[in-house]
Amino acid sequence: MKIVYHIGANGTDGDKLVRSLVKNSKAMADKGVSIPLPGKYRRLLRETIQNLGGGAPAPDTRDILLDAIMDDGPADRIVMSNSAYICLPVRVFEAGEFYGLLTMKMRALTQLFPEDDLDIHFAVRNPATFVPTLWSQVKNRPFNAFMGGVDPRTLRWSEVIRRIRLAAPTAKLTVWCNEDTPMLWGDILRGMIGLEENVPVAGENDLLATIMSADGLARYESYLASHPPQTSLQKRRVIAAFLDKYALPDEVEEEVDLPGWDAALVHELTELYEEDVEKIAKIDGVNFLDP
Repeated sequence: MKIVYHIGANGTDGDKLVRSLVKNSKAMADKGVSIPLPGKYRRLLRETIQNLGGGAPAPDTRDILLDAIMDDGPADRIVMSNSAYICLPVRVFEAGEFYGLLTMKMRALTQLFPEDDLDIHFAVRNPATFVPTLWSQVKNRPFNAFMGGVDPRTLRWSEVIRRIRLAAPTAKLTVWCNEDTPMLWGDILRGMIGLEENVPVAGENDLLATIMSADGLARYESYLASHPPQTSLQKRRVIAAFLDKYALPDEVEEEVDLPGWDAALVHELTELYEEDVEKIAKIDGVNFLDP
């Protein structure tokens, strides 16, 4: 069986992806693809891993988990999403480490499903907006305590990706930038579900509907109907063009307001991030989605 799991990062999803995925559950069930509701697996996997305490699971753990998660008959592919799988936002910088729980969580996932093909999906985000978004989700925690002494200039997603590869070396790993998600949304859904390029998928315009004016979205859908793109690249260019004209400013523009942060730091973090993304695209074994 293929275990497809979107595991993060925190602050890149807001559960929009899982809501679009489950819209395809009924249509895909007859094709051997199980897309369970998150309530079927998030708590179950978390508590199972916690109970293991770093130890090896019992031989029948995998079958017990799958029986509990899948309720729509036999399948050869199961699709799950939890952007907080690695840890909750409050623990991202715990003990002065950037995703210090990552290796343990990835190894646990490979141990829970040792007979299956793991297909991991992961989005990265500019630290200049990633850090403020996470801190906004953490209550009653001073900013310096939340950061755990971590200098945001040292944050490197490329190192996170390499640690995923080391902890799950046989897993397929797909990575994209959160900033590019609007152009990639349909391809992300198709990739997780296992559909070919340009095959219709439910929820393909869900994200655009949240960041584009209603008139713009209607014009975009009308344009696609009369000018169907032949490739994903063509479609991404169409999306970019319509977003340039019809995007809702409040939904696509982000203000950074953190203690001690200024425009110079935001600019520096952005430049470092762009350099880091170039490194990620070159990591062996990574399927990097580039719009």
